[in-house]
Amino acid sequence: MKANIHPKYKDIHVICSCGNTFTTRSTSGKTEIHLDVCSACHPFYTGKQKIVDTAGRIDKFRRRYGK
Repeated sequence: MKANIHPKYKDIHVICSCGNTFTTRSTSGKTEIHLDVCSACHPFYTGKQKIVDTAGRIDKFRRRYGK
């Protein structure tokens, strides 16, 4: 590797909106990253998926296509 051409790889603190925090490493110049969704609160990882039915769209679809 050539000297002085690679970015610094350092520890950063990650904070999710759900309150979960963890430490990882990054080349970003920041010391802290704020996330909206992490693996502790994302429905795919928690298994608590919710179907949001706005204005009865699912029922409308089922009536239209016979299910």
